[in-house]
Amino acid sequence: MAETGRTADLDEGLYSRQLYVLGHDAMMRMQTASVLVSGMRGLGVEIAKNIILGGVKSVAVHDRGVAEWRDLSSQFYLREEDLGKNRAEVSQRRLAELNSYVPVAAHTAAALTEDYLMGFQVVVLTDSTLEEQQQVGELCHRRGVKLVVADTRGLFGQLFCDFGEEMTVYDANGEQPLTALVSIVTKDTAGGIVTCLEDRHGFESGDYVTFSEVKGMTELNGCPPVEIKCLHPDSFSICCDITDFSDYLSGGIVTQVKMPKKVSFKSFSASMAEPEFTVTDYAKFDRPGQLHIAFQALHAFQAKNGRLPKPWNQADGDELVTLAQDVHSAQMGLAKVEKLDEAIIKAMAFVSAGDLAPVNAFIGGLAAQEVMKACTGKFTPLMQWLYFDALECLPEGEDVLPEEDCAPRKCRYDGQIAVFGTKLQDALAKQRYFLVGAGAIGCELMKNFAMMGLASGGSGEVIVTDMDTIEKSNLNRQFLYRPSDVGEMKSDTAAAAVKKMNPSMNITAHQNMVGYESERIYDDHFFEGLDGVANALDNVSTRKYVDGQCVHYYKPLLESGTLGTKANVQVVIPFLTEDYSSSHDPAEKTIPSCTVRNFPNVIEHTLHWAREQFDGLFKQPSEKAIQYLTDPNFMDTLKLPGAQPLEVLDVVYRCLVTDRPRGWADCVSWARNHWQCEYSDKIHQLLHNIPPDQLTSSGAPFWASPKRCPHAHDYSADNELHLDYVMATANLFAQTYGLSGSDDRAAVTRILQDVSVATFRPRSGVTIHDSVEEDPQENSAASVSDDSALEELIMLLSSARSSCRFTLHPIDFEKDDDANRHIDFVMAASNLRAENYDIPPADRHKSKLIAGKIVPAIATTTASVAGLVSLELIKVVQGHQRLESFKNSFMNLALPFFTFSDPIAATRRTYHQTTWTLWDRFEVRGLVRPGGDEMTLRQFLDYFRTEHELEITILSQGNSMVYASFMDPDKLERRLELPMTELVAEVSRKPLEEHVTTLVFVMCLSHSDVDVPNIHYTFH
Repeated sequence: MAETGRTADLDEGLYSRQLYVLGHDAMMRMQTASVLVSGMRGLGVEIAKNIILGGVKSVAVHDRGVAEWRDLSSQFYLREEDLGKNRAEVSQRRLAELNSYVPVAAHTAAALTEDYLMGFQVVVLTDSTLEEQQQVGELCHRRGVKLVVADTRGLFGQLFCDFGEEMTVYDANGEQPLTALVSIVTKDTAGGIVTCLEDRHGFESGDYVTFSEVKGMTELNGCPPVEIKCLHPDSFSICCDITDFSDYLSGGIVTQVKMPKKVSFKSFSASMAEPEFTVTDYAKFDRPGQLHIAFQALHAFQAKNGRLPKPWNQADGDELVTLAQDVHSAQMGLAKVEKLDEAIIKAMAFVSAGDLAPVNAFIGGLAAQEVMKACTGKFTPLMQWLYFDALECLPEGEDVLPEEDCAPRKCRYDGQIAVFGTKLQDALAKQRYFLVGAGAIGCELMKNFAMMGLASGGSGEVIVTDMDTIEKSNLNRQFLYRPSDVGEMKSDTAAAAVKKMNPSMNITAHQNMVGYESERIYDDHFFEGLDGVANALDNVSTRKYVDGQCVHYYKPLLESGTLGTKANVQVVIPFLTEDYSSSHDPAEKTIPSCTVRNFPNVIEHTLHWAREQFDGLFKQPSEKAIQYLTDPNFMDTLKLPGAQPLEVLDVVYRCLVTDRPRGWADCVSWARNHWQCEYSDKIHQLLHNIPPDQLTSSGAPFWASPKRCPHAHDYSADNELHLDYVMATANLFAQTYGLSGSDDRAAVTRILQDVSVATFRPRSGVTIHDSVEEDPQENSAASVSDDSALEELIMLLSSARSSCRFTLHPIDFEKDDDANRHIDFVMAASNLRAENYDIPPADRHKSKLIAGKIVPAIATTTASVAGLVSLELIKVVQGHQRLESFKNSFMNLALPFFTFSDPIAATRRTYHQTTWTLWDRFEVRGLVRPGGDEMTLRQFLDYFRTEHELEITILSQGNSMVYASFMDPDKLERRLELPMTELVAEVSRKPLEEHVTTLVFVMCLSHSDVDVPNIHYTFH
């Protein structure tokens, strides 16, 4: 594509993660929309950044003003040398670097004329007067231009949407359409009742559905979408007459259909008079009405005085209250608030001169998401006003801050000092924070940290670690990276980028994984020197590890995550809240292995099977063979319980001898025969064991829903999917042996003509379990361990070892490289199996999403959640200690839905008369004095018996049980005299590493129902 051009094609490499959120059709609609963003302070540039990353057709940025000191608190594309320059012109150059497919123009005219505005599909106003909002709002409503108004004032935010008299919403929530298997359909005067096999079908009244694969009542198959009414979790009624339909026999799939719906908006002025609010915090249910008045009063104050209220100035606060009273008195009907909350109005006056990066990030992410809704019709738009405040960030117990402490200093933090004063600014500068991850959330957090001045002076430091390199797909939401950075380390590149935003920030980049293997680096000294930790991770295991370290070292943890348009924030405060590991997400739904092996009924099953096939063909055999050739202890491992030596050595022998190719033709032959095995022979064998007319013990058809009766394939040279499979499989097989492959389909077709394929003959002795409760592993006489067969295989391998003069290359599955054939194989393998079972196939997009377990992501969600995390950071740095001061949050921008709640207090437990939480532990010093003798196990047990009246029956450290009262007396007597560190090293069979200064022990008491804290044993 040209730098400023546009074609009907999408760069799926760039937009891959966003495509999983929006879908192809919505992305194409967005690429036809031009957007104007007026106002290039922190909020405006945040919105512009997100929609440019999102991939609209073009963006224009407008500002009639010049950069001021307070802008540097949140406008991350302004530098000190830009002061006095037009904000739009400076921002345009840096915004244009974000996405080469989106042209960005700067507009600096004083007035937004009608002719200019009509050139855009969406207009976004930030930093506009109320008069301009009203004028532009009426014009846009009249001329069919969609409007978003966004504003932030200190700790307050405002968002308004008007998408016209009639807007089509194509998909209200963006979730995958639900499907359910039909158990029975009965005729009813109301139109028919459908009962599903599942306990919960998930549909809601008013949904529309279609039917397929129904036997008997075939009139339902392919019928137009029909509305339903839910009766029970497992049943619903069809809102149409089916009395003349044939009688239902069996089977059927019901699928939800996303029906377009029309929504209507009031104009800006009409909606201001009769507002409809989207509530962000239900603990502040009446707050939107108060803030609706407060923002109008603030506009009146600016119009009257030509400025915003001075920070924490009492006279200006009183004046704003008076103006708010005037607005309140003039309001009627839906906008009427029963009683004005003067404290809220004064708080608005005190902080309105502030400009905070976290608030801009949150409101900017929301606003940009609404712009994308306006462009695409994807997701439910905001109706029509949203207000937000984060007053909990103000210092606890201080109603008013000293005005002189919050006055402008002509420094880059003036926008933040106006809200919190210099005390917080000084504290932020000295913070030492550990940021784990430099991906999407990590980039946004680093930007916020730089704007806030975190670690910008003295001993302050941000340490960011990420072991990944930058990929093209990252550029769509990890905005610190550019195309020229692809292949570079994320942490290094991100650190350099934020240093340009704030040269005073002290940031150090690492490339380490955080876990047990890096405890030499992130040791006691490291964690004890931190003020806090922020997670920006994409996996639960590392989250739990970091969480455990924060509990161990009493460090606050800021935890967050995203999934498409959904996001959450959790704050973990020592001695106050529960930790991350105290709560658990629902377990991931697993697919029974017998379903995957023999009875798939949806495409997810065949994709799961294909993904297992990939590892089973191109990774595990090579790994086992390499281990056999290089590990002198390999044969000993096969003697362990459950090792299945015959199966393992058979895999090794086939890899080294039987299947080993000598050239490309052998690879093609192997791939063709494997095709025959999987898609023809195994299906024939399955139907030999369980014929299509098989009945269960109760006399019912075996092949009834949810089971699908399969049919075998016959290989066809004219079938492109058949050749796709052979091409991908042969190339990957060649790669595992270090051979060259080929893309020449015609040449492969010629090779296939000479490939010999054995005729299928049913095998006897094969057992195929037909229940999800049973082990689905196919068994045959050949799979039963046989000593003589094993001995013969060992001898054959031993004699073949000397001839193994080739190199094996196990292949790790990589979903993001479209040239490596990994997704080619998975897609072809899955769709061939789907065809075996008459399951609709999946396109490449869906195949990659499911098989690659890709987490959908979008820049708007990431920006918003990082803003909320940064607000919690402000509370942590100030030392807030009230539980209600902190906010855990969850949001779904697609709906839009928000919920904020107090963190859950740490659970309190009791032993004897002592109450404790997860933040408590027994502190035991193993050395009474430096250089003295270390405590033995006997002394350790006596200490707890005498000091705490606790009789330990079992003591463990890590995965090792170091003591149990029921041990062999001789072994026990010896252990009792060992020093604790020596005991741990002996039992765990590895010496303690030099960096270890503390051991954590877990004890069980004679009363097993009594919980007690862990023991922290310090020996240095």
